[in-house]
Amino acid sequence: MDPLTSLIAASLAFVGTHFALSHPLRAPLVAALGATGFSILYSLVAAASMAWIYFAFVAADDTMLGGSGEIGWIIATVLSLPALLLFLGSLKGNPALPAPGAEKLARREPAGVFAVTRHPMMWGFALWAISHIVLWWSWRTLVVALAILILALVGARLQDRKKEALMGEAWKEWEAKTSYWPRWSRLARAGVILWLVAIAAWLGITWWHIGAGGIPAGIWRWV
Repeated sequence: MDPLTSLIAASLAFVGTHFALSHPLRAPLVAALGATGFSILYSLVAAASMAWIYFAFVAADDTMLGGSGEIGWIIATVLSLPALLLFLGSLKGNPALPAPGAEKLARREPAGVFAVTRHPMMWGFALWAISHIVLWWSWRTLVVALAILILALVGARLQDRKKEALMGEAWKEWEAKTSYWPRWSRLARAGVILWLVAIAAWLGITWWHIGAGGIPAGIWRWV
């Protein structure tokens, strides 16, 4: 199989299996395998599809699409910081994560990145994907970024339906107090500490990008 075709297939498999296992197949598989067995199966399928993406991406020809120039790099740089901020902020106190006390978290007043959107992790992934799409860099980058974008934004909508079924009124209360679409003006509410951590991580990751991808990213492109 052509490497780019393989990458497209791998990306479709990653998104498709995630949606299938997270929604229509989840209940019957949990009933058949138990919660632990399902978690193991889910993790194995996710790991296998991600490995497929990685090896297909490496093998695919890095055919350029022409690029979007400095404007594209500026947009990508600006988007990648709030993407990381939303992701990092979503790791604590997130009622969407499968953890004990999720219903209690859903009944509290939204604060931090949850004042921006009830899906900060998904929107963090979406902004990351958009920051790579606007670069118009290569076919292989575009394929993976589009897959992540679809997984994040469609997955967030499907997650709302699943959580309504699993958590009932608690999630409906959370939906009433939060927004699917980000309220960008509330990014400042994320807190000084989280902003400092995000900026430090952003500087480190974009510096690492130079060695990992051979391409200067973030402010390092101009410094």
